[in-house]
Amino acid sequence: MDFNMKKLASDAGIFFTRAVQFTEEKFGQAEKTELDAHFENLLARADSTKNWTEKILRQTEVLLQPNPSARVEEFLYEKLDRKVPSRVTNGELLAQYMADAASELGPTTPYGKTLIKVAEAEKQLGAAERDFIHTASISFLTPLRNFLEGDWKTISKERRLLQNRRLDLDACKARLKKAKAAEAKATLWNDEVDKAEQELRVAQTEFDRQAEVTRLLLEGISSTHVNHLRCLHEFVKSQTTYYAQCYRHMLDLQKQLGRFPGTFVGTTEPASPPLSSTSPTTTAATMPVVPSVASLAPPGEASLCLEEVAPPASGTRKARVLYDYEAADSSELALLADELITVYSLPGMDPDWLIGERGNKKGKVPVTYLELLS
Repeated sequence: MDFNMKKLASDAGIFFTRAVQFTEEKFGQAEKTELDAHFENLLARADSTKNWTEKILRQTEVLLQPNPSARVEEFLYEKLDRKVPSRVTNGELLAQYMADAASELGPTTPYGKTLIKVAEAEKQLGAAERDFIHTASISFLTPLRNFLEGDWKTISKERRLLQNRRLDLDACKARLKKAKAAEAKATLWNDEVDKAEQELRVAQTEFDRQAEVTRLLLEGISSTHVNHLRCLHEFVKSQTTYYAQCYRHMLDLQKQLGRFPGTFVGTTEPASPPLSSTSPTTTAATMPVVPSVASLAPPGEASLCLEEVAPPASGTRKARVLYDYEAADSSELALLADELITVYSLPGMDPDWLIGERGNKKGKVPVTYLELLS
């Protein structure tokens, strides 16, 4: 009991001495041991790393989970060391609604068939999003959290110890200075000065040791940057994979919808905006038109008599193929990405289709696969 009481009293005395030294430094009444410029740069670099890591972590969490309530729930599960329950993505929920709508409105109607196809694509997008979130959380968010909750806490702890050692050192310097001043006035014995000098040597040794420990930890921030750089590459890789999957799913969906007979045929003529190579989907109505062919019907309703279709002498356009396209039947023209073909429109055609010619071959081609050239 006596030992504990003495220890408490000693700790209280040390705390009081540090508080006095800190206060006097703030008011400019005491000298302060300054760290060297390199050490100060290491401290500033570490603080910047911590601050930006927190910001990047928070914003990445928002990117992966925009719902703040869901983020709070995931945080609580993580703190309780429990597995976060699987959550339906927005794409998967939309897919379910579309599938239910198709079932109720008629799965055999053009609208119902399209709803089913789009629902399948949205479900695939939702699954891809789930994989991306999982991969990004493991490869990017987890290392950032580990730094903030592990390495940074250790650095902060050692920095506080260094601050205390510095306060002790400066307090010893102040006591020695007072002891020498008193000795000069012959009010103190020499052993008081010797005691103050001994305390100063001990404080200096402890400060130097703690400064070296803290310096090594701060220099380790460079390794942290290397690790975060690797994680950043992993994050970009997972994001690239995710968007590539989304692109493939939507491209496949676009191909499937393009083959649905009459899916996009309206009852009125579409508007005719100026031709633009950047908006291939809106240019069909302004393509040169040739005389009507009696046997011509919208895609899927009857086969084109391609032999009877002749383009006008000065009414065709060149187009660059954006994506590969596999012809669904003999009335369509198969396409290869980046090739150039000649295109034109016919009266009564679905505005999303054109007649394409390549050499001695011709057939229907979807406008969305083309970039019209001026």
